[in-house]
Amino acid sequence: MKKVNIGGQAVIEGVMMKCQDKYTVAVRKPDKEIVLDHKEYKSKSEQYKILKLPILRGILAFGESMVIGIKTLTYSAEFYEIEEESAQESKIDRFLDKHFGDKTQDILIGFSVFFAVIISIGLFMVTPLLLTSLIKQFIPITQIQTLIEGVIRISLFLGYIMLISKMKDIQRVFQYHGAEHKTINCLENEKELTVDNVKSYSRLHKRCGTSFLLVVMVVSVIVFMFVRIDVLWVRLLSRIILVPLIAGLSYEVIRFAGKSESSLVNIVSYPGMCLQKLTTKEPDNDQIEVAIMAVKGVLENGEDPSSNVL
Repeated sequence: MKKVNIGGQAVIEGVMMKCQDKYTVAVRKPDKEIVLDHKEYKSKSEQYKILKLPILRGILAFGESMVIGIKTLTYSAEFYEIEEESAQESKIDRFLDKHFGDKTQDILIGFSVFFAVIISIGLFMVTPLLLTSLIKQFIPITQIQTLIEGVIRISLFLGYIMLISKMKDIQRVFQYHGAEHKTINCLENEKELTVDNVKSYSRLHKRCGTSFLLVVMVVSVIVFMFVRIDVLWVRLLSRIILVPLIAGLSYEVIRFAGKSESSLVNIVSYPGMCLQKLTTKEPDNDQIEVAIMAVKGVLENGEDPSSNVL
């Protein structure tokens, strides 16, 4: 099996596929037509070579994937927006256009990424520490406190996944997520991208973002085991400051797992693959067709997918 340098993301009624410095979003509009949006994205690592070093490349990849993710979600949502707008919303739009002009979308995307990061850190990093601090007096051993904090963090994450997986609209996105994985698996096995061929492949993949987030939770437990600080506010600050390091380390784990078929890697990848059973659903033929269009769209400029080996 060849590992091709292509990854993706499910969006609203569609799929985004990225290969090197290009990405394509395929969305099925309400009238059932599939539209493609082709974009280029130059990574900062091409400008600053130091960002290609281990750990740093993971931090950069995490940040850039969030930016692209917000952009593609925003694009797909435009086809399904409610057309009714309040006067207040119109005033906000006019204010933003007047003061920021063409940079309005970039500013909104930047704010969305910042807000998402703050919420994630607050829920999955700060909250577990604060809850653990409530029972600190009963558990004097720091390592056990950190372990309990990690269990709470992972439990919150799993609970969040299970909760959103029950939402009808999210289930549609998870179906497109499954279509994305199936199509990449078909491509990596060098089979022709047809609906019938894609249907036969697994909807699970080692390099999935879901697996990455679970690895982040586990790696955070290991990292925080080495952070022995008694002052609560300093420990709280450490949980925030060390997030980039944890993301970078987790990226290296997922990157290695995506390249290896060893028994050890399969064991490490197993929990993430199990979690993907919640975050992916079996797609229908129409959804697979959209994912195929996204892959073909990103490879259409004479690209040979077999040459894009990781």
